Amino acid sequence: MSGLIGGLINAAKSLTAQEAGVQVAGRNLANVNNPEYSRQRVVLGNRVMADSKLGPVGSGVEALGIKQIRDQFLDATVTRETSVTASLQAQQTALDRAQANLGEQIDRSKDSAFIGDIAQSSNGIGTALSGFFNGFDHLAASPMDNGAKQVLLNQAENLVDKFNSADTRLQGVQTDLTAQVDGGVGNVNSLLKQIADLNGAIAQFEVGAPGSALELRDQRQARLEELSGYMDFEARVIPNGAGQIQVVARDTSGSDVMLVSKTAVLGGISFDGVQISGGAPSVALGLQGGAMKGQLLARDVTIQKLRDDLKTAANQIATAVNAAYAPTGGNFFQIPPAAGLLALDPSLSFSTIQATATGDAGANEIALAVSDVARAKFSTVGGDLIDGTIGAFYNKTVSGLGQSLSGLEAKLGDQEIVQKMLTNQRDSVSGVSMDEEMGDLMKFQRSYQASARVVRVMDELLDGLVNGLIR
Repeated sequence: MSGLIGGLINAAKSLTAQEAGVQVAGRNLANVNNPEYSRQRVVLGNRVMADSKLGPVGSGVEALGIKQIRDQFLDATVTRETSVTASLQAQQTALDRAQANLGEQIDRSKDSAFIGDIAQSSNGIGTALSGFFNGFDHLAASPMDNGAKQVLLNQAENLVDKFNSADTRLQGVQTDLTAQVDGGVGNVNSLLKQIADLNGAIAQFEVGAPGSALELRDQRQARLEELSGYMDFEARVIPNGAGQIQVVARDTSGSDVMLVSKTAVLGGISFDGVQISGGAPSVALGLQGGAMKGQLLARDVTIQKLRDDLKTAANQIATAVNAAYAPTGGNFFQIPPAAGLLALDPSLSFSTIQATATGDAGANEIALAVSDVARAKFSTVGGDLIDGTIGAFYNKTVSGLGQSLSGLEAKLGDQEIVQKMLTNQRDSVSGVSMDEEMGDLMKFQRSYQASARVVRVMDELLDGLVNGLIR
């Protein structure tokens, strides 16, 4: 009698266990397209063992719990590589904008980026520079031609405008990058608060049931990966911390800076326009990855160097042209310029442009001297601001931007391959496979049907036994 009842109880437990398996498989299938979800598995087993005449037997299969299929190492690796990718992407985007605002066409299909002829672009500084010196060539050929003087003045004004406009646009790119970092800081602080709140919710739901708040853990991992797009950090599990974690960044010396510990956000992060700081007390962070790091690198290194080189080129042009034009008793360019990188001397006009400092109206030694500036080779050893010709220096400046972009594109291509491989590895562990879940669903369905059949058989046996005793 007790054997039949025990069998019936075991079969009933099996029904409940298989039903739990069906529910978990259904939940996995429902989340097959949810990128934040990691697949789950029902844990089946016996809670206790008991002695019997046949030896130790289990108390019947039960659903002991639901576990999450995650690899913490892969999660941490994907998070880390996401920071690297985000940094490279941010730099590439910023330098693409800088190139567009510079107005030059850079050929990056070669082994080393170059613009070749400085007059290759129809709208950039290279064309304006070539046109300016060509204007002096034409004036030298026709010193008394008022049309040549007017053309030269127009070319000079165009050169000034190209330098100043390029610098202004590049400054605008830097300003936009600063605004993006400001926005990123706000998003980071919001994510840190969400992670701290999820820590608290996980600890609350897992009291007495460690590891059971599966959806909350999924949400927290998703927030960590979103955070890694902005900055690099380390997520550390707190020992005996009820499933809670710490979010730790590094300062400029490599020491830990705690940003989140359990349910507390420790100071968050801030940005003063120059440096990102974080923690309590606040210290300068030594970020190595994330979009904010990439944006600051582009703003403060590559684009700033481009602006500095443009300023150097403008200063060398103004200095050299003024030296060649000096015998006329006036200056061609204003040094320093009242605004921007380059400015014409306020006294310069169509009527004051001179091709000679002699009394001979047909002489052209000044125009030839200024024209020769285009071909002059300068040397910093001799006190000049640049080495080589002005055209070569400008070519090198623009090519440097192209080379930076080429290098970033190569690095980003390699990095995206690495990240994709790691993400695929993680998805093979944690992602939901529809084929696998359909197989599990059929398995639990058949098991449920078999257990139901056992219940019917046990019921028939009990019915026969009870009714037989009565008769």
